[in-house]
Amino acid sequence: MAYYRKCIETVIEQLNKFKPEKDSPEQFLEAASTALQTLSLQKQAFILEVLSGCLEYRKLLAVVVDAFYVRAGWLCPRADYNLFEVICYLATFQLEELGFQLFCDIVRAQPVDKMHKFLGFFFNPLNLCSWIKDEWSLIYETAHVRENWIDPLMRWQPEVQELIHQLEEVMAIQPPLSKTKAKVTEPKEFNLTVPRPRAIPVPELVPVMAKSKPIPRSTYQPPKERQLLEMTKRFNRWKAEELLLKANIEEMRCAVPRSRGEPLMQDSKKKLQLHFMPRILKTPKLTFYKPSEVPVKLNTAAILREGSLYQRQVEKELQRVDTLVDGARDFSEFLQWQKEMQAKDREEELATSACRRLQGKLSREEAILARQHLAQENKQKADQKKEEMAELKQQCAERRLQEERSMKELVEQVTEVQKNVKLAQMKLLKGRRQIVQEVIEESRELLQRTIQAAKEEQKERCELVSQLRALETQPVRKGKLVDLTQIPGYGLEGEMSVVELRERLALLKETQRREEEEKRDQIIQGKRTRSQELQNTVEQISLCRAAMGRSAALRWEEKKARSAAPGTPSRDERVLELQRKIEEKVAERRRTQAALKPVSAPGPARPKPWSTTQPSPATPKEHDWGQWA
Repeated sequence: MAYYRKCIETVIEQLNKFKPEKDSPEQFLEAASTALQTLSLQKQAFILEVLSGCLEYRKLLAVVVDAFYVRAGWLCPRADYNLFEVICYLATFQLEELGFQLFCDIVRAQPVDKMHKFLGFFFNPLNLCSWIKDEWSLIYETAHVRENWIDPLMRWQPEVQELIHQLEEVMAIQPPLSKTKAKVTEPKEFNLTVPRPRAIPVPELVPVMAKSKPIPRSTYQPPKERQLLEMTKRFNRWKAEELLLKANIEEMRCAVPRSRGEPLMQDSKKKLQLHFMPRILKTPKLTFYKPSEVPVKLNTAAILREGSLYQRQVEKELQRVDTLVDGARDFSEFLQWQKEMQAKDREEELATSACRRLQGKLSREEAILARQHLAQENKQKADQKKEEMAELKQQCAERRLQEERSMKELVEQVTEVQKNVKLAQMKLLKGRRQIVQEVIEESRELLQRTIQAAKEEQKERCELVSQLRALETQPVRKGKLVDLTQIPGYGLEGEMSVVELRERLALLKETQRREEEEKRDQIIQGKRTRSQELQNTVEQISLCRAAMGRSAALRWEEKKARSAAPGTPSRDERVLELQRKIEEKVAERRRTQAALKPVSAPGPARPKPWSTTQPSPATPKEHDWGQWA
């Protein structure tokens, strides 16, 4: 066991040195073979074979070991990662060649708890046939994975499970490790050198800045064009408010302080002039008079929507009156018949609701009966299962004796096969060394070619940089004289100078201003007509609302009188039939419950899904079926 422990430790030590992002597997194997020259040939062959196999199938092994750390080995240290990789490689690829007895010796030479946990996870049939097979199939072909790796592992399942059982027994026998007190770190003072005194630096000369030119006054003054735009904007606003004030003079409610005999229009003009004056003047405090009745405020959309609704109702009523005048029948008989049919429908709904409640009660009783019958059947099945289990235990004991005999024969055969394995391993090792030498030579040639191509590319880049710098040193003329009165002369249709373009833009702005004034007048006129239409619509709505309120009050009184009249309870044949069936089921349930009492008592918490307002089956209110009707 010590022999195999040292071999596995050597393999793990070499795997810890391997870095996939820097080292190539061939060069690493060559360096490892030179470092292991001091060992015997048998040890050297075994170590190199396991090391090369772990590097070759590193992706397959990483799938199993990473999943082991995530699912079952979260308490295992990451330093044992390569140990689990080696055990996984030996179990997957070398179990047939090594033999099960040699594999058991290698496993027992390692820590027992770690091997028990890893082998139990890896040789779990559920893991092998599900996600391990799927992950390996992403790297190699599915048929190759199933035939060469999964099926052999499944054939070794009984032996490996026996080994896991033995490891579990060893773990139970071993005493727990004694906890040793950790050494306390003793702090020591730092041996620091005394720093040298710093030399006083020579002060630097303060640079004298040249006087800058003063900022021109035009920087903080707005341009004249902006002032003209502001004046025109204020003038247009004053003119628009004056027109609106003339249009809505009758609807204004606020009181403005003014002298006696001065009309409201003149006062509003004075107020607007004060508003647009450059200086701000104080005005006396304004007083507002609240109206006695505040109407409900409606927006335009609400007024138009409600007005159109009432208009359609009025037109519909006029059409009905016209049809009656022409000789159509009155709907009073139909309405009376409709009320009778609605009363019948209500009675039918009450009867159906009572039937539904009784059907629920009936289904509950049937479920209790089915549960009692099921308890009897389960008891009979349990007795049969006990007899079958006794027979199965006896068969398993006989089968185990036969397997032990076959295992002894297999061990004898494997020891004979192992003698011829060593020669084949030496031949395979020589062939692999020769392949490694060829690959190293090819990689050297490719490296030389890439270095030569990089040098040529660097020369071309240097030449391009020198050409670009020569182009940048050439002088470039800056600045250009522009004449705004000159036509560019590009040969385009309607070509003109900048001055002419500015004059035409000024004329276009003047025409746009006139069009805006005309549109403003049209908008004001449209607002007046729309306000008059809305006012007429509001008056019509108030009349319709009053009429609808009166009719609604009459309907409410009729409904209240109809609901106050007492209703006669209805009895249905379906309800009576369901009540009779429920009484029969309750009687049958009580008989079966009395028969089952000495065998097993039913749980009292079964009627939980029923609401607390309903009476329980054991209460005397159980047969009071009148309340359901």
